[in-house]
Amino acid sequence: MLTRDLQLCTYDFHRGLVLPDRLTQKSHAGYARLAANMLAIYEQGVGRRRCDLHRDVQRVFEQEADCPLRRMQAFCKLLDEQSEYSESERRGAAELRRTVFRQAAARHPLVSQADTLFEHDVETVRREITAGLNRSWEDVRDGLFADVIDNHRLQSFAGFESPRALLSRYNVAQVQAALFSAVSLTVETAADFKRILRAARLSRLMHTLSSPRPGVWRIELTGPASVLRETRRYGVLMARFLPALISCSDWSMRAVMENRGWSRSLRLELSSADGLKSHLPADDLFDSSLEAEFAEKWGPDERDGWKLLREAEILHRGQKTFVPDFVLQHVSGRRVLMEIVGFWTPEYLTARLETLRIFRDVPILLAIPESTVQHFDSQQGAAVI
Repeated sequence: MLTRDLQLCTYDFHRGLVLPDRLTQKSHAGYARLAANMLAIYEQGVGRRRCDLHRDVQRVFEQEADCPLRRMQAFCKLLDEQSEYSESERRGAAELRRTVFRQAAARHPLVSQADTLFEHDVETVRREITAGLNRSWEDVRDGLFADVIDNHRLQSFAGFESPRALLSRYNVAQVQAALFSAVSLTVETAADFKRILRAARLSRLMHTLSSPRPGVWRIELTGPASVLRETRRYGVLMARFLPALISCSDWSMRAVMENRGWSRSLRLELSSADGLKSHLPADDLFDSSLEAEFAEKWGPDERDGWKLLREAEILHRGQKTFVPDFVLQHVSGRRVLMEIVGFWTPEYLTARLETLRIFRDVPILLAIPESTVQHFDSQQGAAVI
């Protein structure tokens, strides 16, 4: 994701809207070519310093009169996220500086040409230092500040599927950066309710549910900024939730934005009709490695007539929801919901026991650590097997 300082938005206080920077084929037709040039810089840039790569990316935009510096820097950030920079040269930089500066200080002052008053010239001292290190001066000079982030050297670049994929990532990233100021987010959907709610759950967002009209679900996501204390942590969680939302279909979103410098709240509105593209797959797989391992061990085949399904079946009563990790489907048609309890706290277990009580008429199987068994008893509607 982009950082807050790379956010580029227009604020329409008359209509009360936040409009994140958006590159479209109609208004920015030439950006596909620019994106291809940026990708080429990184693809061909292995071994080059980060600052040199960033400088070349900014040069790509020299002929774009309407391109703000922040947009160029945002592209550099997105390209860096797909990059790995070498660490080997960084490790010895601090020790190399101490060695070079210590030897140079012992011969202070250094002059360009020695004379009767000043006997130590720069070139001679450099030769003495490089001889002791058994390295060329060019190598020593490059290594002195190799641990400075701008001097990190590109080791590999994963890249993007295409220039347009880079532009799509930029558009989504700007919306994400805008959401850092969000205090609440409301999503309405008629098609992908299960996946959207699961995505909100994975993002650890507090939510309430309602159905404003038949066939339509409304999910309201809020955080401490609205109920406990002012904090931007939940804005970041909402930003992380966005790519999963975009990968779904038939939805609309409205976020309420607040900032200390604003006299009023603003809105950010978005829908699946806006055409943003997510880099996430259509259905992101597992909440944890425990679930992934369990599904792998179970396999795709039936076991004693039971088949393990990765379905986001949702139980909903009032404001209580339960989204199990799996559904066990028997050949007879019977279905049992299953959730794996890995890392837990007493509060988490209390919430799960309350879930069992509310949905006690639904068969729910919790897979729990053996050390947790004593927390479950028949009074809570749970049977240990």
